[in-house]
Formats: sequence, structure tokens, C-alpha cells
Amino acid sequence: MMQGMMMKDQGPRTVLITGVTQGLGKALALELAKRGHSVIGCSRSQDKLDSLRSLLSPSDADADADSPHLLLTVDVRSDSSVEELARVVMDKKGVPDIIVNNAGTINKNNKIWDVPADEFDAVIDTNVKGVANMLRHFLPPMIQRKRGIIVNMSSSWGRSGAALVAPYCASKWAVEGLTRSVAKELPEGMAVVALNPGVINTDMLASCFGDSASLYQAPDAWAVKAAATILNFTGADNGASPTVR
Repeated sequence: MMQGMMMKDQGPRTVLITGVTQGLGKALALELAKRGHSVIGCSRSQDKLDSLRSLLSPSDADADADSPHLLLTVDVRSDSSVEELARVVMDKKGVPDIIVNNAGTINKNNKIWDVPADEFDAVIDTNVKGVANMLRHFLPPMIQRKRGIIVNMSSSWGRSGAALVAPYCASKWAVEGLTRSVAKELPEGMAVVALNPGVINTDMLASCFGDSASLYQAPDAWAVKAAATILNFTGADNGASPTVR
């Protein structure tokens, strides 16, 4: 696989990104749009979706304007919400070429016995069940087409442990295991990967690292490398756990 450049023979693709209105998801969406790809994005915040829409398609007068992009209000924690997302996406855009399961959250720094139950649940419901909901409703049409790439956002903490963020670590270890297992269920030509984005200066990092988060690279700089990496995944990468470099 050639990292760092787009494969010339692929052409424009349709990329679905969850958690698209902030952090890595937003930066990746803007970078992909700049490269000429169609972005399907979802988030729980309509206001943030409206703001992103104006950045993706500044000439569009409203949400119904003819745009290569599609932004929808969705809660990936809800199976019925994701089911409706899949219905709308298939109707308006067809089967996505690439899905980036980016939506995620992290617990406030705390020892596991001090993490409130509802906070633990929110991490697992978003980071693990959210991915499973997306797979449940989008993999069947992708498998029928025998083509498609699924990128599940993982973390270095999905491959190691860290104090005070045990729920988050557990969720990303789950993403790694889920990805490797699903890889064995896919037909040849498709791929699901667990992608470690690296350490990026996002709100999630700031919640863990505080002011020192600013020492790390910004999302827009990361997105240039991440877009190249994601666009170049092929069926040969099925089951892999790469890192954006």
C-alpha cells in the first residue's frame, strides 16, 4: 500500500464519517471535500451540522441545495437512529465507498471506582455500540456489492493501558477486537481496519492532558496525512491495525 498519496485510479469517492462536526471528524471531512470527494456526515448537533455545511458547500443557500455532500442528525448510540441514517443514505447517495466510524467520547479523568455508571455507559454506548450499530446497517449493502472499506477509529490506548481513562481504554480495546473479528466475516475485496489516529490536539485530548494538549499536532495538519492513509486502504488491509504517520 502506498501511503501519503491518493491512488490515481480510484477517482472521487463517497465517504461517510460519524462524529463529523468536531475534532478529527470535522478536519477529515473538510480535507476530503477539498480533495474532491463526497462527504456524508452525521452528528447529534444540528447547529454544528449547519456550521459544517457552510464550510463544505459555501455556495449552497440551504440544506436542500444540490450538493455532493449530505449531513444528517444522528445518534450512533441508537440503533433505530442509525437504521434511519442507512435508509436515507442509500436513498440519496447509494452505498458509501468508505465509512469512518469516528464518533467517540471519553470519561473525565478518574479511577474506575470513581467513574459514575452513566459516564461509563456513555463511553461504551458511543465507542463500541455505536460502531456495532453502523456495521449492522451498512455492512449488508456493502457486502452485497462486495466492495467497501470500514475504518474504525481506535487509539494507542486500544493497544495499551492508561490510568484514569480505563473506560475509554476498554472501549478502544473492544474496537480492536471487534475489527479483527469482523474482518474474518467479510468477502474478499472488502476491508475493515482499526486505525490509530495518533496523538492530536482535540477537546478529548485536552480533557486528559490539560494545557499540554496544545503541544501536539492540530487536527487540520493531521487530516492531510489521515486522508491519504484512508483513501489508500484496499482489501489487502483487511483486519489491520495501522497508525496515521
